[in-house]
Amino acid sequence: MSHGGTFDQKVVAPRSKFYQGPFGRICADLEPWFPPSVDRKRPDALERHLLTIAEEMLEQGDLTPETIAQDPGRVRELERVFSNSTPAGYTYFGQFIDHDITFDPASSLMRTNDPAGLLNHRTPRFDLDNLYGRGPDDSPYLYDRKDVWHDQDGKEVVDKFLIGKVTGTALPDLPRNAQGRALIGDMRNDENAMVSSLQVAFLLAHNALAERARANGPGDTFGAARRVLRWLYQWIVWHDFLKRITREDIRATALEEKLFGSAGKAIELGLDHVYKWKEMPFIPVEFAVAAYRFGHSMVRNSYQTNQPFRGAGNFAPIFDRSGDPDDPATRFDLSGFREMQAHNVIQWDWFLPMRSSLQGQFPQMARKIDSRMANALAFLRESGPKMNILAFRNLLRGIRFELPSGTSVARKFGIDPIEIDPDHDALWFYILKEAEIRENGERLGPLGSTIVCAVFAGLLKGDATSWVNTVPGWRPETEPLLRNGEDNRDSGAEWQLSSIIRIGGAPVDGNDVEALRNAPGGLGRTG
Repeated sequence: MSHGGTFDQKVVAPRSKFYQGPFGRICADLEPWFPPSVDRKRPDALERHLLTIAEEMLEQGDLTPETIAQDPGRVRELERVFSNSTPAGYTYFGQFIDHDITFDPASSLMRTNDPAGLLNHRTPRFDLDNLYGRGPDDSPYLYDRKDVWHDQDGKEVVDKFLIGKVTGTALPDLPRNAQGRALIGDMRNDENAMVSSLQVAFLLAHNALAERARANGPGDTFGAARRVLRWLYQWIVWHDFLKRITREDIRATALEEKLFGSAGKAIELGLDHVYKWKEMPFIPVEFAVAAYRFGHSMVRNSYQTNQPFRGAGNFAPIFDRSGDPDDPATRFDLSGFREMQAHNVIQWDWFLPMRSSLQGQFPQMARKIDSRMANALAFLRESGPKMNILAFRNLLRGIRFELPSGTSVARKFGIDPIEIDPDHDALWFYILKEAEIRENGERLGPLGSTIVCAVFAGLLKGDATSWVNTVPGWRPETEPLLRNGEDNRDSGAEWQLSSIIRIGGAPVDGNDVEALRNAPGGLGRTG
């Protein structure tokens, strides 16, 4: 049986490093990897080989995520062996970032299609187009046309997003149509309760910034709020997220602040020998198909969501094949593409380091970046029993995209390679194994960090509207729409992902969830 499509179907990315398009290569001179022990003339042999690797990556054999979630002792043991020091919310922030810069439908946790052509439906910039769409005029279904203000000429000004509510409560949800599908800039940001809640948090943060801009008087309140949110997001991506998942020596090299003249500043690329372009950025397939898929290993089997509805100690599997997939009342997992359920509302101090969570069992931690994956990823509704379909697809796509071996890429960039079985030297698997061996799963290793930091730095530098280019000396605490000491109260004056939660007023702790259970009005209008 063939899983994931026909083996000899190739996806050929251009090999010029100056290719002007959505996808390209940074290792065009290297030979594609193929497991040396496998007969190239037998597609079934390759599939069996890749499936074997994928199944060996599972944490707990063939146990279902529901079984694991209901066994506190097993949960504790998995925590001890596989957790790292990155709060679990950053797993899904990484997914949110991916959805901002690339749209390859097969990269998602839930989609099954595997396109034979290359088409990136996202701009290669950290510009939140997965949030804003084409703006209030061209994507009007995203925006609130009741909560508006009027300029001096009486013209209606639309500057806020629609916000939905969890049925019967004032808890925020994505705006949805009558069938429960989210009305957002990128449908993938409704794949699971965590990324759905992040999308909500960013929508709320924009609305709060627009309200602050209104208080400053007439002007382009939408544009002001969008600029500040985009720049803060870019800052958090670089100074918070990357600090947690890459080596600091490599991150510090990738973007370097240079001083010139008496007070001038500029930010320059320090890894342009790894990733550069001639006129505009592109997304390297070595990044999109391999290096940036490290987040799949950070996914847990299950999560505690909030105190009022589930309670501490009660774990919900991220995917669950029990119950009717079309009946929310019989589904207690965290998968998405449906109305948010109150018991799945994310209490953010259980997922991020915030004042109320910096003790005890919270925040919950992500899994290590290593060559093991949560059993939950073998129990997607689309896969057969005990099939690590996500890992299998990642490996197969590396073959289809003709990616080189991890060892050869490491040598190309002057990095001492790890020892690895040549039959396991797929670039994606190598990067996970490198993190496991060199960094104990706490962060990406030298090669993974180099690729991810080089691409992130290049995308920031390649965006003429980013703070890196527009105002290289910009700092969030100097921004009038941001409230230093209040918006960043959880992080010792640093600006972190928790700042987005604070700005918009998404529920932080159990008291917030309880207060919004029956609060009149709530945080926004329904879709």
